[in-house]
Amino acid sequence: MKPVVEIDEKSGFCFGVVTAINKAESELASSGSLYCLGDIVHNSNEVERLQQKGLKTITHAGMESLRGVKVLLRAHGEPPSTYSLAARNEIEIIDATCPVVLALQKRIKEMYVSTRGNADAPQIVIYGQAGHAEVNGLVGQTEGHAIVVENKNDLDRINFSRDIALYSQTTKSVEGFNELISEISNRLADGVKLMSFDTICRQVAGRVGHLREFAASHEVVIFVAGTKSSNGKILYNHCKEVNPRTYMIADASQLQASWLMNASSIGICGATSTPRRLMEEVRHQVFEYMKI
Repeated sequence: MKPVVEIDEKSGFCFGVVTAINKAESELASSGSLYCLGDIVHNSNEVERLQQKGLKTITHAGMESLRGVKVLLRAHGEPPSTYSLAARNEIEIIDATCPVVLALQKRIKEMYVSTRGNADAPQIVIYGQAGHAEVNGLVGQTEGHAIVVENKNDLDRINFSRDIALYSQTTKSVEGFNELISEISNRLADGVKLMSFDTICRQVAGRVGHLREFAASHEVVIFVAGTKSSNGKILYNHCKEVNPRTYMIADASQLQASWLMNASSIGICGATSTPRRLMEEVRHQVFEYMKI
């Protein structure tokens, strides 16, 4: 009996990444050249594909020296300082910031501006990965005053005798967010308020339960994601929890035939930054190894 090899239909690019790549490809098709501030997606294979079309990845420091060019802002979003730099250097911005991230930036900025200077202004706390591009953009809405926490070990950064407004990076887990709410609530001084705003993208968060079911339904799972993808690490760990025979690779070249031994059902899935074509290449390699 031939083994079943299934690609998870819900894996792959989220709509924010799709929009960013479409905007990049459209501009490259018309002009042949475009700058992108940071990797357009946390997948080196996809970055290299677009570089071959003329996309040039730059850093914030590199953007300082550019004049009169077009720069794409990826789905993660940017702080206000980036837009100011673009205006000073007469750079045309092609803004591919995810609408979910834009809405979150706006909420945080409104909270910060409306309470700035007040003696009882709440501390703005962001549940997220310090240094992540999206988090940098969110902190920028508060002129650098927001406090970033990734887990309960970071909570000593917060003053529990002052009100707290808690937000989340859009790609963090709902479970982790709820755990932080519980931990913060237990530490609050009497009379201090915690305002929590669940700003997690459900297109991303909703994949967790589905992927756990997908991983449990196969004997072997091959998870495809770039090494820079924080979302990939989170989703891979969820698959690994329910299926110990889960393996993470960046592309088909890393697949090992020994992983597939005696498997009658193989699932292939990936992160929100994983192109569908990479998962299809992995499936083809599975077929080669198993002589299907």
